[in-house]
Amino acid sequence: MAEDNSAEIGSIVWTDLTTADAERTRKFYEAVVGWKSEPVSMVDYDDFSMVAPESGRTIAGICHARGTNAALPAQWLMYIIVEDLDASAARCAEMGGKVIVDQKGMGTHGRYCVIEDPAGAVSALFEPAAQPDS
Repeated sequence: MAEDNSAEIGSIVWTDLTTADAERTRKFYEAVVGWKSEPVSMVDYDDFSMVAPESGRTIAGICHARGTNAALPAQWLMYIIVEDLDASAARCAEMGGKVIVDQKGMGTHGRYCVIEDPAGAVSALFEPAAQPDS
């Protein structure tokens, strides 16, 4: 995930795509839109960070449908910043949605979960890690 400490609560800060064949999907987007890719080690396989060719900025991810990602549909998943992940996940269920991937850590970036809203649309809620005071 790209670092953007200026993003505000409610903003979309990342998108990724989970698919059964991340290698093939990565090659598709490299050929069609010109993205470059960088491997992200998942221990026994690689997912990919996709990079804008002119700026070199990491802009999206392409992931294998393995582990907790196995249940995700093959669609672009947006990550929305929330202030309190636990409270937002609980509110999701109260409002008729479902948490389809429980809260989990994302290294030093923060925590996330994947939800399905009452209409069936899927997105991720993301609580960034607290930043140390400068």
